[in-house]
Amino acid sequence: MVVKSVAEGLDRVLDKAVTRKAPQSAGAQVRYLVKQMKSTKAVADLLGVSQRTVQRYAKGDIKRPRDPRLAGRLGEEVRKRWQPKVKERARKAAASTQGLMVDVRASLGYEAAAGSTDEARERHLTLALPPHHAARIFDAQQHGGEPQMRQAVADALKEVYFQQRGTRAASLDEVRMLNVQHIEFDL
Repeated sequence: MVVKSVAEGLDRVLDKAVTRKAPQSAGAQVRYLVKQMKSTKAVADLLGVSQRTVQRYAKGDIKRPRDPRLAGRLGEEVRKRWQPKVKERARKAAASTQGLMVDVRASLGYEAAAGSTDEARERHLTLALPPHHAARIFDAQQHGGEPQMRQAVADALKEVYFQQRGTRAASLDEVRMLNVQHIEFDL
């Protein structure tokens, strides 16, 4: 699956850190969500179904969702909530000691001093980002939106790739990440 948003890429990298498989059957998934959210009404509102339907899934009267969209929503909501402490530990490790690997295919352009080219070119980069950049990207995920996360990734690419950690292109002002075709992270 092609990941085009930074948020989805970060979610997927944290999913790799989980130590146990999430519930697979619809009944087990619904029971897990009811336990997490403390009521069948909250789960029903989340999934867009009736409270009675949620109760029937939890009891085992309904085995499989007939609607594939419901099955997808159910699996996605469980995946988001599965092993939050493990995901938080992985996030902290990446932000403090390990850093992140990023694989991105996008049009990258930059603003620099007069006379240099700032044409955006499509590039495919695979780089190791230091922990302070990983911390900024995860912070943007929690407190900002997709534009802030993209800017945090672009700033990391500016320092690591374009400026090679301060050894070249000191006059480079800003890197723009446009037309993201693929972005993936790894711990």
